[in-house]
Amino acid sequence: MKGPADLDKNKLLDLLRDAALNWLTHDGLWFRAVEKEFGLETAIHLDKKAWERFTVIEARRIMKRLNLPENGGIQTLAQALNFRLYAHINDQAIIEMSPSHCVFEMRTCRVQEARKRQGLPDFPCKEVGLIEYDGFARTIDPRIKTSCLFCPPDPHPPEAWCRWEFRLE
Repeated sequence: MKGPADLDKNKLLDLLRDAALNWLTHDGLWFRAVEKEFGLETAIHLDKKAWERFTVIEARRIMKRLNLPENGGIQTLAQALNFRLYAHINDQAIIEMSPSHCVFEMRTCRVQEARKRQGLPDFPCKEVGLIEYDGFARTIDPRIKTSCLFCPPDPHPPEAWCRWEFRLE
């Protein structure tokens, strides 16, 4: 019987993508169950609490696995963003970059696109995203300040769902 160590690079990358999809599917199913049982406001409240902890854990694991420096600034943040679970299933990009700031854009979002397919309105993820992205960035480097340029329920251009700015202060 084969195990992960017996697989080639492409199979391992496919498995990583599947794991990210499974994680996101579970997150979505959990959220929709809480929303159905207790309402959207409670579901968002609990989601924010979960993201407050998860984003820090994810950032720390990425830093450890890649041996990224603490307080590594914008360059380290930009690198770490490429290794988040979302990076394996959504199209994302750094659209501006300097030593003191960067702008990150989510071009495709499986959560929003699934809702669209189901005839649901955009998920108002901005308040969760503020916790998620700020916590991730501050874990990479506490000097980084996060601001949302747009995120649902904000209007957004057709080519992007959300855009975040990170500044080193």
